[in-house]
Amino acid sequence: MALASARSSLEIVPYSGDLEEPPVDVKRQDSLFRDATRPAHAGHHGQDSWLRTLRLGFQCVGILYADLGTSPLYVYSNTFKYGIRHEDDVLGVLSLIIYSFLLFAMVKIVFIALHANDDGDGGTFALYSLISRYAKVALIPNQQAEDELVSRYNNYGKPSATLRRAQWMKNLLEASKPAKLLLFFLTIFATALAISDCMLTPPISVLSAVNGLRLRAPHLTTDQIVWITVAILVAFFAVQHLGTDKIGYTFAPVVVVWLLLISGIGIYNLIKYDIGTLRAFNPKYIIDYFRRNKKKGWVSLGEILLCFTGTEALYADLGYFSIKSIQLSFSFGLLPSVLLTYIGQAAYLRKHMDMQYIPNAFFNSIPSPLFWPTFVLGLTTSVIGSQAMVSCAFATMSHLQTLSCFPRVKILHTSRRYSGQLYIPEVNFFLCLASCIVTISFRTTGFIAKAHEICVALVMVITTLLMTIVMLLVWKVNIWWIVVFFAVFFSTESIYLSAVLYQFTKGPYFPLAMSAVLMVIMIVWHYVHVKRYKYELQHTVSPSEVKQLLERHDLKKVPGLGLFYTELVQGIPPIFPHLIDKIPTVHSVIVFISVKHLPVPHVDVSERFLFRQVEPKESMVFRCVARYGYRDTLEMANEFVATLVEYLQYYVRDLSLYCTAEPLKTSYPSIRMDSFRWEKKPSGHGHGIHAEEMLTPIQSFSELTMHQVGMSSRLAQFQTAKMNLEEMLKIEEDQKVIQREVDNGVVYILGETEVVAKPHSNLLKKIAVNYIFNFLRKNSRKGEKMLSIPRGQLLKVGITYEI
Repeated sequence: MALASARSSLEIVPYSGDLEEPPVDVKRQDSLFRDATRPAHAGHHGQDSWLRTLRLGFQCVGILYADLGTSPLYVYSNTFKYGIRHEDDVLGVLSLIIYSFLLFAMVKIVFIALHANDDGDGGTFALYSLISRYAKVALIPNQQAEDELVSRYNNYGKPSATLRRAQWMKNLLEASKPAKLLLFFLTIFATALAISDCMLTPPISVLSAVNGLRLRAPHLTTDQIVWITVAILVAFFAVQHLGTDKIGYTFAPVVVVWLLLISGIGIYNLIKYDIGTLRAFNPKYIIDYFRRNKKKGWVSLGEILLCFTGTEALYADLGYFSIKSIQLSFSFGLLPSVLLTYIGQAAYLRKHMDMQYIPNAFFNSIPSPLFWPTFVLGLTTSVIGSQAMVSCAFATMSHLQTLSCFPRVKILHTSRRYSGQLYIPEVNFFLCLASCIVTISFRTTGFIAKAHEICVALVMVITTLLMTIVMLLVWKVNIWWIVVFFAVFFSTESIYLSAVLYQFTKGPYFPLAMSAVLMVIMIVWHYVHVKRYKYELQHTVSPSEVKQLLERHDLKKVPGLGLFYTELVQGIPPIFPHLIDKIPTVHSVIVFISVKHLPVPHVDVSERFLFRQVEPKESMVFRCVARYGYRDTLEMANEFVATLVEYLQYYVRDLSLYCTAEPLKTSYPSIRMDSFRWEKKPSGHGHGIHAEEMLTPIQSFSELTMHQVGMSSRLAQFQTAKMNLEEMLKIEEDQKVIQREVDNGVVYILGETEVVAKPHSNLLKKIAVNYIFNFLRKNSRKGEKMLSIPRGQLLKVGITYEI
């Protein structure tokens, strides 16, 4: 109602020009508040109809459950790789599988973690993004008060002072640099582990399925099995550029048939071999298992946790579906199918305890007439499960780009309809090469499983830690529920992790080594990015200096629109006077543009641009912050300019209207929104202008009538503050000037910044900045390619910073 009233007031104020009001769908914006992230008692897609929920539930089977659904291929064979000492050990392991699957996959992920989502996005990066919106934990000092006005930014409100633990957590994260660094470290560590896991899932899934050929072709050697697997992996990664993720929903029927088939086989084996296997639902067998096997039983937990591998991809790919659809399909589809499969295999193993049956326990337990259908479906489902993990890797790498934690890579969107469906050639090649190397090096699922386990165990623990922070800071639920959650999951997951680390030299070192390499890249890239940003922030050009530069007698103006790209959201960057000194020429209209990614998945185009005019006004110089979510796609340069100019003209008009209504601001200070403070604040040692002065085209005017208290009297006063004809003509002339200069041509100005360590820096810093960072920068994609800037309209300005 408030925004609608503001728009009504806009319509009665005359102004010249052909522009219409920017499209703002109030009902849609209101729905964003309802549909965004919610605490553990609500869903993120609003009130979905049952028909839609059922449809999504069927579709998500093909995307999310293939990896979990193929785990029975290798769990028992790896757990009992040294044989079965006692027939009740099978019941003990089965009982552990049942309760581990229920506790970690179902309770933690499906019924708790899915609610800790960032406007529908899941995973550790989404948790970090969600925390960043409630506490200023980002290491780059580019936060703006206006960011909190974005409709998807903050839907719970700031922690109430009465909730002392939420406020305490907020203060701790904001005031403690070690806490910020630890949170950042945990996030990128989990991200690096997830990418490493994406190198391991395709080999172990496909190799487990291909191993089934030995039952029908016993003459096949291990080398032949390995090379068949490599051929399948190469073919799999070779088709990624076609946008395989677009047809992900077509995988659902295949996975549904697979789940129905393996559950039917499980029932068959249960009835045929040992119906008493159902006794494993009694947790007493877990105690007996550890009592008999002691240390070996504890060590076997590393293999048992493989039963719920794939839950991290389920959580990370939440954005495609609704919470209800996942909970429904998991509870009534995946859960009974997978448990019946494990129970059936256990029944078979209780009657076939000889070592010859264990390495291929899954395919050995299949009735002979069903072997080939099961083999083909198993291999297909393994590939589908690998697809989910690879898609997760693409999305994760895209998120790292927005966090400025990884060198720029080429990101292609394979679907016009679904922005989250990505393809990254460099990452695809890297995953393909790594998967083939893993397959050739380890050769058997046993060694790959060891490497797989460490990724799963560590991501589990980190997710628990981040979720606990979300519960304290965002959800603000009862403290005893948080204590129970942390105590139960952190303690049990630590036991699993200790079992994995005990066998560190037998495989877990590989993903940790790969994660360490990735983390070095992330840390160095982010460290230099933060240092460079702070350097520019400390050396921003003061308003008086800018005015002197623009009023220089030898400064020439050339026709056209100059778009000056900078990472700063505060003030004018030091590269601008550097350019003026070297080439005393500027364009008739200049816009300093900062492309900024907010910790939200999407930013609506009506909320994208923040503007501020730079003095003197006659120079037609503006600052603009273009805000994107981490799932938003950067437009092509021409499309971006068209949208930018459209909203710039709205801003020029609304700014003049706002200035006309200036008496209102002083007479009624209460109508100013809290986030808009007009005072100037210094930035470091420079004279930067604090970005809180910036406004969107709509906010710059409609906020005058945003509050309903005393609305009628304010509207009456506002209507008396109409512009005279001269002022209206001035607005029209400014708009025409902008459009004319756009027609004269657009030039994109990019800073080619070289960063070097100061001469007296320590050796580690010199290595990180002068060698590692500069090597990565030279071998990553250039900024103009990321922004799709035409070469003929590009101007680069070189400068060197010592940090």
